[in-house]
Amino acid sequence: MQHTISSQTQKLGVNDLSTIQPVEHPRSHFARALISLEHRNFRLFWSGQLISLIGTWMQTTGQAWLVLQITKSAWALGLVGALQFLPVMLFSLFGGVLADRVPKRTVVIFTQSFALLQAAVLWFLVATGTVQLWHIFVLATLLGITNSIDMPTRQSFVAEMVGRDDLSNAVALNSSVFNMARIIGPGLGGLIIAWLGIAPLFLLNALSFIPVIIGLVMIDVKQLHTAIKPIAQQVTIAKVGTIKSIREGLAYIRQKPSVFLVIVVVGIVSLFGINFNVILPLFATTVLHAGPAGFGFISSAFGVGSLLSALWLAWTNKKPDISFLLLASIVFCVLEIIFALSHWYQFSLVLIACVGFSQIAFTAIANTTLQTVTPDHLRGRIMSVYMLVFNGSIPLGNLFTGGLVSLFGAPVALIAGGALSLVAAIAGWIFRAPAEKDIAQSLYHKK
Repeated sequence: MQHTISSQTQKLGVNDLSTIQPVEHPRSHFARALISLEHRNFRLFWSGQLISLIGTWMQTTGQAWLVLQITKSAWALGLVGALQFLPVMLFSLFGGVLADRVPKRTVVIFTQSFALLQAAVLWFLVATGTVQLWHIFVLATLLGITNSIDMPTRQSFVAEMVGRDDLSNAVALNSSVFNMARIIGPGLGGLIIAWLGIAPLFLLNALSFIPVIIGLVMIDVKQLHTAIKPIAQQVTIAKVGTIKSIREGLAYIRQKPSVFLVIVVVGIVSLFGINFNVILPLFATTVLHAGPAGFGFISSAFGVGSLLSALWLAWTNKKPDISFLLLASIVFCVLEIIFALSHWYQFSLVLIACVGFSQIAFTAIANTTLQTVTPDHLRGRIMSVYMLVFNGSIPLGNLFTGGLVSLFGAPVALIAGGALSLVAAIAGWIFRAPAEKDIAQSLYHKK
């Protein structure tokens, strides 16, 4: 686009660009939704993720089934989930430092390879009939540690593959792949368990990492949108201690109104509002009286709503917008509370789909906003904090929700979580002015 403007300036013989309109190339709606796939590097990465994430959801389903087979204990199932997410809460900040120091492509190749190894070991243990509960605990913890490095690095690597102009589209497409896999993976996993047993499912997940790793190896580093740092600056970054690097990232968050607002609002909503899926099975059976099949449809409806939201965001290529983010989070909270009050199954299906739509709407824009306004040398650390409040809060959120369920029941727990999240979203709306001004200034300076 810059070359087009420069050539127009030369032809007109003027220095004022304010009167020149950028040339827009017409695109079909479908092509506009896939614009970030025009970048070869992102296309390689995205297509690999499409296969791998289906395998990941298949393994999640198989692992839960395996734990229940061994223990018949819901407590053990919850403990495995906690062990898988707890390392994200403990180590993601260190993962962010690593992402800012080491080439992100190299880090993601390592983490994806280790995840392949974890799935292969689990397959071997199950296939040989030697698997024990402690094996699953250890492997879940190791996978959690891997994710604490992989998540902030993989998230911040997207900007390097597509640049800032197509970042929002790429984030939305990543979200669409995740939600598509969330719809396909569990169902496919269930069919494989019924047809072939659990062991082949873990083998298929291990094999699903191969396309991702091949795609990462094939990425052309010369096409990455990375700022080339002077040698002196590279040496300085390498000499800075890990703790000091973390403090530098946290200081930036405190000083940057837009980043601070997004982190706080998303953090509170994630802690209290986005953990509702832990009680959906109980809600489907005891409140809506829909049984296991009804729970499956509710989960699918949530996934469909999330997928439609991601595709809509990809089509619109929505840019950072604090007002939109906060309005979407308010809508999410209100819909969650209405869902908690509903006793009509068909209406609840529509509501949970809308909950999924609004959740992706505000979390995807939050992701885009943080990566757009954050400077390149801090992006890994800022995204690590985002992963910390978004995924790392899951164990605490599950404890909070589970405790309220045991005391007051599922509807009250869901209403309480939605209400606390709503307070945070409304407070963000009231105090959004400095953040909006900060984003406007950041976008202006990055042009």
